[in-house]
Amino acid sequence: MKITQGNKEALIKRAATDIADSRKTIALTGAGISVESGIPDFRSAGGLWDKYDPEEYAHISAFRSNPAKVWNMIKDMMELVLGAEPNPAHIALAELERMGLLNSVITQNVDGLHQRGGSREVIEFHGSNQWLVCLGCGYRQESASLSFEDIPPRCPQCSSILKPDVVFFGEPIPPEAQNRSFEEARTCDLVLVVGTSAVVYPAAGIPPLAKQSGAKVVEINMEPTPLTGFVSDYLIQGSAGAILPQIVEEIRRHAA
Repeated sequence: MKITQGNKEALIKRAATDIADSRKTIALTGAGISVESGIPDFRSAGGLWDKYDPEEYAHISAFRSNPAKVWNMIKDMMELVLGAEPNPAHIALAELERMGLLNSVITQNVDGLHQRGGSREVIEFHGSNQWLVCLGCGYRQESASLSFEDIPPRCPQCSSILKPDVVFFGEPIPPEAQNRSFEEARTCDLVLVVGTSAVVYPAAGIPPLAKQSGAKVVEINMEPTPLTGFVSDYLIQGSAGAILPQIVEEIRRHAA
């Protein structure tokens, strides 16, 4: 179906009504929500995986065998992420939480922009670039304190290599994040799928699980995805940074 301005406005009003009527709404976000903050989708043209083969640089075995080499890729990623700022989509989700209309954000992103945008209940499915963890003793420190002069960085306590606290290929999803995410999906009335095609498992299982449990699934994406017309109830096609603030304003208008 061709998306016109008229039916986009109707869908925004529909989403505002659905969120206002929902007893428990959650959001699942992906790389698309942070593109507007200047962080390219790693998988897209010009993204990080164009420059670095993920099997060669982003697998945990590659990190363990040659951490200095992998840290060259991490440095590029860190410079992108640490210099980015939350955009209107992050801020709108935080506003929905403040209004008591969003229970949690489950994000596949590792950039920390939801928290910096004001969200408090954030489940980081793939970890966070905001922290470094020691592979030897488990020591943690903030990434912002890192000097890139000495790569790879070493733990001040045991001298083992420090690694970003993110899930590399070949590593399991943190059990607490996965279990909490699936519980949120099972118990929600509505899930907003924002900036993700939801094809990378196990996070991709969240919208179908919510749907099977009786929830509505509302997509906000630039293009149709494998969810569109099968799992999602409807797609609002366009920029999350434009659409989410309009939904918030529509909810406010009806509440006034």
